[in-house]
Amino acid sequence: MNPSDLTLDFSIVRVLRKRAGMTLDDVSKQSGVSIAGLSKLERNHNMIELDTLYRLARIFGLSATDLLNLAESCSAHCKTAEAYTSGPFDFEKISFKGLDCFQATAKAGSFLSKPEAHGDEFEICWLRSGSINISLPREQHTLKLGQALKFDAALPHSYEILEDSEMTILHIEKTHRF
Repeated sequence: MNPSDLTLDFSIVRVLRKRAGMTLDDVSKQSGVSIAGLSKLERNHNMIELDTLYRLARIFGLSATDLLNLAESCSAHCKTAEAYTSGPFDFEKISFKGLDCFQATAKAGSFLSKPEAHGDEFEICWLRSGSINISLPREQHTLKLGQALKFDAALPHSYEILEDSEMTILHIEKTHRF
């Protein structure tokens, strides 16, 4: 990514303030940031210092990282799915930062014992049709229509397709916060 492509929009502070039912004066008193400085920030007319970012984030119950992420991603991001096959599964995949979303289909009798490599993330499998068995090191789960299972994707796991199935699988990056 080109650094000039990164735009920060701190008008999100106004949105957060209004959602919290606070005035500029309320936020100023709680954060120690001047009303003039807040007003400029809400109009996106100046950049924020790290200390100010931290103090404002705490007012709204966020981490500084969360507030920075909101300022980075004020607009929607559109993606197009990519289609591919992995073992017995046909996939469509869309990825965003911290999230991979898969729409998968597989025929009865299929078995996938080494799903694609995972990072440090959670996996959610939501069964949209059919029946599947998901095996983890010390447990097995049979999912039927409409059921979902969340587990740590770093664990060895396998999918056994009991009936022709369609599922939505999410890989969600774990967040390590202090």
